[in-house]
Amino acid sequence: QGQLVQSGGGLVQPGGSLRLSCAASGFTFSIYDLSWHRQVPGKERELVAVITPTEDSTDYADSVKGRFAISRDNDKNTVSLEMNRLKPEDTAIYYCGAKMVGFRGYSYWGQGTQVTVSS
Repeated sequence: QGQLVQSGGGLVQPGGSLRLSCAASGFTFSIYDLSWHRQVPGKERELVAVITPTEDSTDYADSVKGRFAISRDNDKNTVSLEMNRLKPEDTAIYYCGAKMVGFRGYSYWGQGTQVTVSS
């Protein structure tokens, strides 16, 4: 069975930077849309960023545009999220996801990692 395993996260001061990574195995990584999501208790999951299989197209939530950058490496089966100029409101559990192009639902999810932005 396919899986996504995340790394990164932790405690960061406001204005700082952090990089999240996600490694895939067990499925054809190069044909999936890849994405990052975040969720806080009592709130709906938010789509943060998405990237297409060829890296020709990316999209971001308005709340992170200009600060976060998603990238993928199809040779290494990894997707990353570079987070810059972090704010306290970025605090959440972050998840990576993989979805077949044109499908509505996600096929695979990472285990989640906590990002806390605080002084």
